[in-house]
Amino acid sequence: MNLLPPPLLPPAGRGRVRGGGLPWAAAIAVVAVAAPSPALSQVAVLQALDKVTARLSLVEASVNQPVKFGTLQITVRYCRTRPPEEPPETSVFLEVVEIKPDEGPARVFSGWMFASSPALSALEHPVYDLRVIACKISAGVAPAEKR
Repeated sequence: MNLLPPPLLPPAGRGRVRGGGLPWAAAIAVVAVAAPSPALSQVAVLQALDKVTARLSLVEASVNQPVKFGTLQITVRYCRTRPPEEPPETSVFLEVVEIKPDEGPARVFSGWMFASSPALSALEHPVYDLRVIACKISAGVAPAEKR
């Protein structure tokens, strides 16, 4: 999946990228090199708490790959960590669905969670608690299911 926008074509009759000294062909080569490798995937590292058993677990969830924790199905839609030169922050967009055996699936959370402010946008659930720890790049290894 290419996350980069398509390159804009240069105006007719001009062979250089606007504002830069690179020839148009070199700019296309730079865009092609910057595209992420399909073997690499972003993984959100979450800390999950089962309030009944007081058990803490680390859950690693790849972007757009559902992971189960107890009766929760957690899907990470976006994961970003700021570069080192900016103030530290990890932002994750999560969708959490509770799947009970006798009922249909019910969405219990959909929104942003931030590692620096876990109470700002928290999962409110009587049994489970989720917290963002970090984002990392994985070498295409499927995340293990926890619990």
